Amino acid sequence: MDFRHLQQFVVLAETLNFRKAAEKLHMSQPPLSVSIRKLETELGVTLFVRGKDGVRLTKSGEAALDDARRALFHAGQFKRAAVAASTGEGGVLRIGFVGSATHTILPGMLSRFRQRHPAVQLVLREATSIQVMQELADETLDVGVVRVPVSTDSRIRLQALLTENFVLAMPKSHPLAQRQTLKLGDVAQEDFILYTESAATGLRMAAIHACQLAGFSPRVAQEAVQVQTVLGLV
Repeated sequence: MDFRHLQQFVVLAETLNFRKAAEKLHMSQPPLSVSIRKLETELGVTLFVRGKDGVRLTKSGEAALDDARRALFHAGQFKRAAVAASTGEGGVLRIGFVGSATHTILPGMLSRFRQRHPAVQLVLREATSIQVMQELADETLDVGVVRVPVSTDSRIRLQALLTENFVLAMPKSHPLAQRQTLKLGDVAQEDFILYTESAATGLRMAAIHACQLAGFSPRVAQEAVQVQTVLGLV
């Protein structure tokens, strides 16, 4: 039994007329009659009673009609979901992102994406850049928003979304905060709060490298994972 037989059964059950059912199915009446007979033989039950006054459903046919309609509906849903996913108009998109992406990049991207692809279900997962890159390599994520530098896998392609500069954050009460401009060397004797090596190796090393280019190695007093935490500790 295939879905073609189910469709023929449903159309005939709704019209109770072989000629009308055949017209709706865009086929001739004899092949439809043969197909229904084959379906009944395969099931081992009689679905229709044929008579001079037309066709009527048997008790077995009446009992099977709703399930046949549901089966056709779900088959259609299956086909539409598969086609939509293959064309990018449906399915599930798994997105990993660093927490700081929620301030600028992510809200605008998600808003535009939902407008263009309303049928796609988005699954959002916050993580560190290292974790996002690992999950992309493991194919448990489809796309990620990370901060570079990060180690990359040959199967992953990076695309720049935004270019930002390092900035120095300090309390407003700090004496150096009153200056209009600062050189990095001016804070060589200050304590630094940096990203942890395990969670944000790239950003940490970039900050340390910038300090080394200014002629000193930063004295790290505290470490944190997210930029919000770093600013809060400052």
